[in-house]
Amino acid sequence: MDDITNTLNQVVFTLYEQPFTVGGLLFTPILLFVGIVLTKWLVNKLVTRLIANGANADIVHLVKRITYILAIVVITITTLDILNVPITAFAFLSGAIAIGVGFGAQNIINNFISGWILMWERPIRIGDFLEVENARGRVESINTRSTRIRRIDGVHMLIPNSKLLENTVVNWTLIDTLTRTMVKVGVAYGSPAKKVKELIHQAVTEQGDILNDPAPVVLFEDFGDSALLFETYFWINATVDRDLRVIRSNVRFAIDELFADHGIIIAFPQRDIHVDGKLQLVSQDDSKQHKEVTKWK
Repeated sequence: MDDITNTLNQVVFTLYEQPFTVGGLLFTPILLFVGIVLTKWLVNKLVTRLIANGANADIVHLVKRITYILAIVVITITTLDILNVPITAFAFLSGAIAIGVGFGAQNIINNFISGWILMWERPIRIGDFLEVENARGRVESINTRSTRIRRIDGVHMLIPNSKLLENTVVNWTLIDTLTRTMVKVGVAYGSPAKKVKELIHQAVTEQGDILNDPAPVVLFEDFGDSALLFETYFWINATVDRDLRVIRSNVRFAIDELFADHGIIIAFPQRDIHVDGKLQLVSQDDSKQHKEVTKWK
């Protein structure tokens, strides 16, 4: 037993006056392997428990990130202790790294800190539907440097975290999924306005995806150049941009069918052209005079 202990305590080499023993060099990879395995097992247990309790996806993601960071800190300190390396030995190295990072990696640090702010304050969460720089999509993950968004056309976007904090971002689902939208329609002059309002209201209320509370509203907006203009506003539970377009399309189909059944004509641009008869006669006289002059010549 003493021989084994002596062998493990035998110094292999010395670095900066710090001896490294056989036991420390042997136990270090074992400790790293066991630490990684235990960390993954612990994270899987926590994630399973959180999902079973109905936790949000962004909460699960935050817990995973914190657990991994704490595990890395614990494993690193334990490894240094086994190797008999004091943490103060890294003070000078840490200062040099901090200076280098400060000058050369400002954007990376900015995005890293922004990522933690997004996870803690939760202005943007996993699953939210965002509108960023004229692009719309759903948040799939908030990573250390960037946030991954899947656009409505299926293309993935990687947006730096700092952009989401510094620029204007429209979050359609931050508080809830209630969204108000509208449909416009113009009917020909002479159409019964009150009947048109009833038909539009019927077309809206027949759609199962449209909420009854708040109730839909139909407005006689204006007397247009070629039509009587109507607008209808209604609320829906919109999860993606496609839902809005599909529901508006269904409302338009229903309005078109109801108008056709009741003889309501959807207006189209019309222009009346008036020809001045005097100008036409003058042009005809000029033409005759031109012919007579040509014949005399």
